Amino acid sequence: MRSTTPSDDQEVDVLVVGAGISGIDVAYHLKKRCPDRSFIIAEARERIGGTWDLFRYPGIRSDSDMHTLGLPFRPWRGENAIVDGPAIRDYLEDTAREFGIDRHIRFGLRVVSADWDGAACRWIVTVDAAGEESTIRARYLYWGSGYYSYSEAHAPQLAGVEDFAGQIIHPQFWPEDQQVEGKTIVVIGSGATAITLVPALAARGARVVMLQRSPTYVVSRDPKDRIANRLHRFLPGPVADRLVRWKNVAYGMATYGLARKRPEKVRQAILKGVGERISDARLVERHFTPDYDPWDQRICLVSDGDLFDAIERGSAQVVTGKIDRFESNGIRLRSGRLIECDIAVTATGLKMELFGGARLTVDGRPFDMTQRTLYRGMLISGLPNMALAFGYVNASWTLKCDLTARNFCRLLNESARRNDAAFLVPQGAPHGHRKPMIALDAGYVKRAADILPMQGSHGGWQVRTNVARDTMDYHFSPIEKSEVEFRDCAGAKGEASR
Repeated sequence: MRSTTPSDDQEVDVLVVGAGISGIDVAYHLKKRCPDRSFIIAEARERIGGTWDLFRYPGIRSDSDMHTLGLPFRPWRGENAIVDGPAIRDYLEDTAREFGIDRHIRFGLRVVSADWDGAACRWIVTVDAAGEESTIRARYLYWGSGYYSYSEAHAPQLAGVEDFAGQIIHPQFWPEDQQVEGKTIVVIGSGATAITLVPALAARGARVVMLQRSPTYVVSRDPKDRIANRLHRFLPGPVADRLVRWKNVAYGMATYGLARKRPEKVRQAILKGVGERISDARLVERHFTPDYDPWDQRICLVSDGDLFDAIERGSAQVVTGKIDRFESNGIRLRSGRLIECDIAVTATGLKMELFGGARLTVDGRPFDMTQRTLYRGMLISGLPNMALAFGYVNASWTLKCDLTARNFCRLLNESARRNDAAFLVPQGAPHGHRKPMIALDAGYVKRAADILPMQGSHGGWQVRTNVARDTMDYHFSPIEKSEVEFRDCAGAKGEASR
């Protein structure tokens, strides 16, 4: 892939940050819906893919089906609906090439800062390419850079790590030539990364222990969507694509809704499924029975029960307990037990980070993001001509980001109709009771409380978890009935500066 450094003070209508799923998605819609708008995609890495290029640990895969994680304008037609990371990255790269999106990407271009210049009605964006900084002036800014830091993972303070004679690896920075066969490996964590790593390492000949502080809900899923495969055999492609996508959306909404309304029933169903794969009921009770309701935290998915199979075969085991400290030959628990190991894998989570770590200012002045409120999950109050792509926490990331991209293009076209007036949601608009942006009781969310905007309690100020309602809003809620205002530059400057 080529890398192009922009000339100083390059002017562009739209600057998209990130060439992952959301960046490629909005680029397609810009080409289709806003053909008169120029745009470039600034990608800090050297390849397309975002998450699916960064993470390269054994077993990396999606926990969303590809019929909903895939882009709606290029539906997934593979036999398997749950696929590994390289397959997803290849799909994204092929998509970008097919639709000419790759020609708009500038690789090795990291956004350092963005300042809204109210007088010029522009975002003044500083970018870095191989240590050289330059400026891009953009009318509109679209953040498709995800929600976590690519350069730094969450690393809890663990006593005694300097005494450990073995190797410590974080999955986000997995060594390309790492040897695991014959090694004893402790994977610390019980989230999506850990439950993916454990069976993959076991399959490569390692002896694996998954060490968790507390259990997580884990559900097995067939990697093939057999209904989807049948529909694609008997129906025209576009018809089958739409039916499959909405079938999976409806199933996800129904199960999530049931979990919130009747958590005990869903809890029992999940534990029953685990019990059908693990023969020892004591293991199910001790290691797979959380003390919280389903969807208070994310539910983890294992492909075809591979984690359970590894436990049944004896090539992997689960230990629940709290770490006291590392010792030279392993990890000592507070219970006194020592787990000996050659390698410790800290699958302890991500470090949340918005805007790819870039500094945002308004007319040169910093602002407190926690005092801002998110509108329709994409516009941050008081910030003109800017949108944030942030996916669902209870469904495929792409479903929400695609709606965001469509709404963004609609705002651009309305702005053009009004002589390029700036759009924004007023900082002082009535949003009701403010509450955290992400409705999950998860550690990575709590740790990010000081960097995230809030959501409101009614209307478009709520960050919804309902794909159908958001889709209906997009089709049937005109801009004129929304909280979005269009102002000339002077008006936009005054609003953003308050």
